[in-house]
Amino acid sequence: MSYPVSLSAPASEPQAASAGAEHAQSPPAATAEIQVECSRYFRYKPALGRLLAALILAPALPVIGLLALLTRLTSRGPGLYWQLRVGRAGRTFYLYKIRTMRADAEATSGPVWTEQDDPRITTLGRFLRRLHLDELPQLFNVLRGEMALIGPRPERPEFTQYLAREIPGYMKRYAVLPGITGLAQINLPPDSDVEGVRRKLVLDLEYVRRATLTLDLRIMLCTALKLFGLPAMRIAGWLKLWRNPRVPDWMRREPSGNGSAVQPAPTTYTLAVGGAHQPANGACKSPAKSPH
Repeated sequence: MSYPVSLSAPASEPQAASAGAEHAQSPPAATAEIQVECSRYFRYKPALGRLLAALILAPALPVIGLLALLTRLTSRGPGLYWQLRVGRAGRTFYLYKIRTMRADAEATSGPVWTEQDDPRITTLGRFLRRLHLDELPQLFNVLRGEMALIGPRPERPEFTQYLAREIPGYMKRYAVLPGITGLAQINLPPDSDVEGVRRKLVLDLEYVRRATLTLDLRIMLCTALKLFGLPAMRIAGWLKLWRNPRVPDWMRREPSGNGSAVQPAPTTYTLAVGGAHQPANGACKSPAKSPH
């Protein structure tokens, strides 16, 4: 299944901002294909990721079961849940998580970004989020070929439509499988506004271009050490993963609405590259010669 978002960019992105609110209701009239130069590492990364996920899942299964049980005992609702996300080439899939919010968290608000000290997060959920233990069930997504251990985080369709409209080049991050953790996640806090997403996009695109096995191993080590409560930024510095991303001018355009809320998304975008639907296993275009 493909979610109706575009892997294309406006043919003239600077002019797209001048249309203002008109573009908030309809897609750009003309599009041009975005060329994403991916590291050659992505050719064999999925198979390696599945193998590692299987090895990690064996000891993680009892932990997942225990945390799901504790979640059910400490708050109303299921211990595990699944949520629709956008993956490689814009194809949707269901992401598995341990529930960290109240069961009715979005009953009145609809999809909204999590805020600092968000009252919807349960006491146990706050602990799970701090150590990223709520993400452990996504090892099953890796085994299913929907995710990778390392990569850009998968976003919800409601946010994807909005962000693709607000941030030029946003859909470039969907050229590869989304990950459980990534370069952006170990350097930056959870998304709370569009500017924060832009900063993460800078790191996501760096990863798409420069991913290697050694980079993945360093990110996994940093994430694992963070699970034990060690200072993430200090660890990132030791492993040469620390980044202070600067947002380039081409990622900016005039906002079409409140940057802290999800705006109504258009329904007429198409998942297309060069006028044809992009296959799930071919979203990433590897360069003819590796730049690294």
